[in-house]
Amino acid sequence: MTLARAKKHTEFRRLREKAGLTLPEAQELLKVDLRTIYRYERGETRPTRLALVVLRGAVEKAAPPAPSPRAFRFIDLFAGIGGLRLGFESIGGRCVFTSEWDAKCNETYRMNFPDNHEIAGDIRPYAEKPELVPEHDLLLGGFPCQPFSIAGVSKKNALGRPHGFLCDTQGTLFFDTAQIIAHHRPAAFVLENVKNLERHDGGRTFATIMHVLTKELGYHVQHRVISSQAWVPQKRERVFIVGFREPTKFDLAKLKLPDPEKGPKLGSILEPEVDPKYTLTPKLWQYLQDYKKKHNAAGNGFGFSLFGPDDVTRTLSARYYKDGSEVLVAQGPRKRPRRLTPRECARLMGFETAKRRFRIPVSDTQAYKQFGNAVVVPVVEFLAQAMKPHIETAISGKVVPASLVARIVSRPDRAESVSAHG
Repeated sequence: MTLARAKKHTEFRRLREKAGLTLPEAQELLKVDLRTIYRYERGETRPTRLALVVLRGAVEKAAPPAPSPRAFRFIDLFAGIGGLRLGFESIGGRCVFTSEWDAKCNETYRMNFPDNHEIAGDIRPYAEKPELVPEHDLLLGGFPCQPFSIAGVSKKNALGRPHGFLCDTQGTLFFDTAQIIAHHRPAAFVLENVKNLERHDGGRTFATIMHVLTKELGYHVQHRVISSQAWVPQKRERVFIVGFREPTKFDLAKLKLPDPEKGPKLGSILEPEVDPKYTLTPKLWQYLQDYKKKHNAAGNGFGFSLFGPDDVTRTLSARYYKDGSEVLVAQGPRKRPRRLTPRECARLMGFETAKRRFRIPVSDTQAYKQFGNAVVVPVVEFLAQAMKPHIETAISGKVVPASLVARIVSRPDRAESVSAHG
């Protein structure tokens, strides 16, 4: 049982989510009305025995195939909606533990990864007792962006709040990740964050992270900023930090990336027909034009961005649900522009492709937040493919027992050092 589940789910909901079914799909499968489905979901009515049998059958059908005995094990921390997981499953990895504390992200994650393990919520209790995390060969972690991103720092400064490692909520989560690494000593890890992480606080934040990973945990660590433009029609730069427990021939800096100029254009991910609700209202469109005009007059570059089918967009952000201004789709000279649909966002982030359908069970607002906070999946797939032989080499070597490695992890957020578990 995980430490995460603040709210107990009904047996019906647990089975439905493991089967990867939306409520309407469950209704269609069980041949009952939607009101009955909602009563089952909330626990107001107990499902019939036949309904539970049918749902359990759906769970068995949705279960992933048995992993190869040679499959490496990985854990997915700060998992969001599973972008890092998709990348490393593509090379044969098997996820054995997931942590994500956003309930709406969990809905999307469960719908797309009918799994054999529950999703843990807050990672901090697991950092305090890392033995609760299963053994693994690879740790993946997109630790929270907000304390380090330009937008996040600006927002916190405006509100008079601390940011980075001084933030008592998310800023310390990197060090909780370090506790898990120190205890389990996985063969490798991949961490992902916003590009601005390198420059935050004059570079001191990044230097602290690298010090912990290399000097305190003893890993061989490399990092590189990679843009997504070669894979999707979006300019989205993220820093990837790759560490191996033992020396490795993997060279992230020398990894040859595809030519971004030959990447896809926006038209390749647009839907042929779109609901009129995604077109901006006259009032909002006028506001955005006036806002841009005002800032242009002041010499600032703020304002909306308009894109056509032959363009590559700006970075999709978690604030996209507010007005869509950073990526507006042109609809002709006499028609107001529109937002991307959530389905188009799934494609822009590489979650959905011609070969992979990605399910979106949440509202548009939540979907925009989730995709705006996500990693671009084909970038991770590319990195995973490049790392694959080196991961296989690393896990085939002799494992250093965690109990024999004494590690101290610094906590600048608390002005102290703590002994790592294990």
